[in-house]
Amino acid sequence: MAGAIDNRLSELGIELPPANAPAGNYVPFVQTGNLLFISGQIPVVDGRPAFIGTVGGDLSVEDGAAAARTCGLAIMAQAREALGGDLDRVVRCVKLSGFVACTPDFGDQPKVVNGASDLMVEVFGEAGRHARAAVGMASLPLGVAVEVEAIFEVN
Repeated sequence: MAGAIDNRLSELGIELPPANAPAGNYVPFVQTGNLLFISGQIPVVDGRPAFIGTVGGDLSVEDGAAAARTCGLAIMAQAREALGGDLDRVVRCVKLSGFVACTPDFGDQPKVVNGASDLMVEVFGEAGRHARAAVGMASLPLGVAVEVEAIFEVN
């Protein structure tokens, strides 16, 4: 039987991708107590890194926000995996940290990371509202424009 979050995803026309495999010596998620930490997720589309380049240079703010949304979908896929397929166990999204590969003069990192933040609220409602960091970086793994990590409270 589908849960409330699965139903919400369906209503929104959102299909979560498969959970990405780690690209190094780390695990994709760790649960300790009632906190679930999701390792940084990059935008992967059809099994390949996407949104390659720097925001403010190669990519627009809108492209960056789309990349962040794609990272948000990957975060939810990891959470689903960690929670045995049951996203209804998410009590709240506690914090997102977004990293934006951008030009040195770029200052709209918050607008980019809104792509992931808006998704969390869209899917989880009030429980999707979270604390956040949005930071500019010189570069990110595999040349992607955005990486996002998350902390959830779960039951």
